[in-house]
Amino acid sequence: MKLCSIVSSNLDEFFAVRIARLLRQTHTAPSTHSPDGRLPAETLADCRDRVLDLIHDQATLWLDQLQPALSKARVRIVPIGECRPREMTTLARRFSTEIAPVLTPIAVGALAPFPYARSQALNIGVSVRDPDTAGSRFIRINIPRGISRLVPVGPGAFVLLENAIAEFASALLGDVDLTGVVVFRVTRDSDISISRDADDVLEAVETQLIERRFANVVRLEVDAAAPETLVRLLERELVVPAGHVYENDAPVGLGDLGELARLDRPGLRYARWRPVVRSPFVRRSPSAFLARIRHGDLLAHHPYDSFDASVGAFVAAARDAKIAALKATIYRTDSMSPTLTSLIKTADEEKQSVCVVELNARFDERRNVEWSRALERAGVDIVFGEPDLKVHAKLALLVRHEHGVARRYAHIGTGNYHTSNAVNYEDLGLFTADEEIAADVADLFNAVSARTKPAPFRKLLVGPWFLRDGIMRELAAVRAAAKAGETARARIKVNSVVDPGVIDALYVASQAGVTIDLVVRGICCLRPEVAAMSEKIRVHSLMGRFLDQ
Repeated sequence: MKLCSIVSSNLDEFFAVRIARLLRQTHTAPSTHSPDGRLPAETLADCRDRVLDLIHDQATLWLDQLQPALSKARVRIVPIGECRPREMTTLARRFSTEIAPVLTPIAVGALAPFPYARSQALNIGVSVRDPDTAGSRFIRINIPRGISRLVPVGPGAFVLLENAIAEFASALLGDVDLTGVVVFRVTRDSDISISRDADDVLEAVETQLIERRFANVVRLEVDAAAPETLVRLLERELVVPAGHVYENDAPVGLGDLGELARLDRPGLRYARWRPVVRSPFVRRSPSAFLARIRHGDLLAHHPYDSFDASVGAFVAAARDAKIAALKATIYRTDSMSPTLTSLIKTADEEKQSVCVVELNARFDERRNVEWSRALERAGVDIVFGEPDLKVHAKLALLVRHEHGVARRYAHIGTGNYHTSNAVNYEDLGLFTADEEIAADVADLFNAVSARTKPAPFRKLLVGPWFLRDGIMRELAAVRAAAKAGETARARIKVNSVVDPGVIDALYVASQAGVTIDLVVRGICCLRPEVAAMSEKIRVHSLMGRFLDQ
């Protein structure tokens, strides 16, 4: 159920960003071909076909497998018509005391324009007829955030919120006859683009966040049982692009039912994960921890290794009296982040405290804006990432005075400085005092903060400056080894494979005899195991408890 919810969440983002971008291209550059030779409209049509298949498969999974399996485990999603008398009594009480007070029905008419529909929020639309005048009208009921999608009606028994509202609509609407109900949800264009010429990046992001609330609708989801007349009304009033209405046999917004995965049912959930603290990370003084790193590189493998005992201990070492500076990147973080705490304490001690904030962390932009202002008030020097680039590196750098010189210690991670993420996702973190790597990290911070192009790095491959060339160089080396008759292999683990040049280089390496294994979390535009082109390339996509497990 949890993974089913994640699929829905990812599909939401796919529409809010990628489909939205394609829709804009159909207006601004309709004749522009993508690298695969297709026009934006052709790609949109193919996307719709794939999404319809995915929606059908997911609905089938919910209806035929997950829901029956939950019921067998005594977790029931009960249709109104199957509620027992006691369950109906409980439902009526909960509706009147917990649900109805937070609902506001809004009528639509000549003097009442269609109310604003927030992106990815659940709504209920009802058509009603006045028994006195026989007149009809449409009423929208918005379901605010913070209210559970599952209404408990008994031990292990729940009614979906939208079904409860439809059942007791008369309590909200008064003396009218209900003639039709539609459960719907819109997705709006959520892509943020910040101009390089923006005078105040923070203000520009805040302005974009406001504009995003009212951006164009790129998808309308409705329940499959919705009356056609109501669907057409929504399509017209919400200005939904043609071909972007999606009907669903499963509950609309199926991702909300991820609530089921949080029920207190130990037998249906993974046991609580307890990371270990290996000997190199056993709690010790900041100076002793840094001395251990100076003795040799340390590698943490989250969530198996404790985040607090590794990353937390590293940034907390900033309180050491000999520390002169702490620099860190913030991409996604939370209020419990030891990185934020250490940055603030470092600034309080009048040491250099620098934070590179990635404002383009999709759907976390508002949180990052708030943290930026809080850090700035605390005296931390704030640097924002490039407007058209995503600063995806997770870096922290400590500078410590030792024996008359400034020694640097670096952390390089694949994950975010986010405590809860660190126990749910598989990531790696390197702690090193290697002088060349630490110098590379320092140069990278300086390049981002000064908005300059750095000199070639010593050991790191850093995009956008040198990453592609470095990958090409490595692939050329293994290709040459294969042609020389040596055993040649390339292993790459990435979020996505979309760069045409790198993809072509992988094809050429495969044709030269290099065995290539790719572990790709998301989108992969490379086609593996195609005769005479990519026979020796295998692509793996792993999905387990920790996603990339």
